[in-house]
Amino acid sequence: MTCTGKLTTKAIAVIVIVAMLDAVGLSPVLMVFVTGVVFIVWLIARRAQAREVERIFDFYVAAEAILREEERRWYGFEIAEVIEHGESLLDIMPDPPPLNYFALGALYHRLGNHQATVEYLSRLNEEDLDETHRTAPSPQLRRYVMMLRRIEYHPSSAPHTLAAIRSLERARQRNAEKMLSESRGAIEAEKRAVRIEVPVPQAKETHQEMSFAPSLPLSEITAPPPISKVLHDVYQEDTRAS
Repeated sequence: MTCTGKLTTKAIAVIVIVAMLDAVGLSPVLMVFVTGVVFIVWLIARRAQAREVERIFDFYVAAEAILREEERRWYGFEIAEVIEHGESLLDIMPDPPPLNYFALGALYHRLGNHQATVEYLSRLNEEDLDETHRTAPSPQLRRYVMMLRRIEYHPSSAPHTLAAIRSLERARQRNAEKMLSESRGAIEAEKRAVRIEVPVPQAKETHQEMSFAPSLPLSEITAPPPISKVLHDVYQEDTRAS
């Protein structure tokens, strides 16, 4: 739909709203007030939606600066904050552009997080995520593409943003498969190292059983004296002692 068509649709919607308010019996002043409030709310909502798309381009600029300036000693928390920014964009756009996935994967590769690198860069090989197969875009993706084309057609409006986008696209074409292969190889090497370092369980020491002396033969075992004899001997000893 062209811009003229959109404006016509919105004008018709405003006319319909005014007609409905007039049918209800509201005063012209109140109708103008309600119409103004609706228009302001629409402008705020439209600005918020545009700001969501602008955040994607802000992420591109920050990510490209980190990936391009390899000589600069970036702090880990700086890279982590840019990654957090890029991942938050995945929540507001159901079908984010592939360049977003590449930038996240490349940043994780810069940090040495190979598992996250594989997670994001492998998405680029999925056929349904390729740009040419996006035939049913979400409203967010449509606004993103509209702003992207506007920047491409008018480079002077956002030269730094356009330079960052082109730099990331070149890096995506040259380095995406290389970084993905390196990260997969690093993960396999870590798995092999873990298997080698696992200690072999040692055999448990067998405790020697306690040995007992052999029992005497039955012929040499004497039975104890009867109880009556024992009591008699004790009584005799007590009598002599007294």
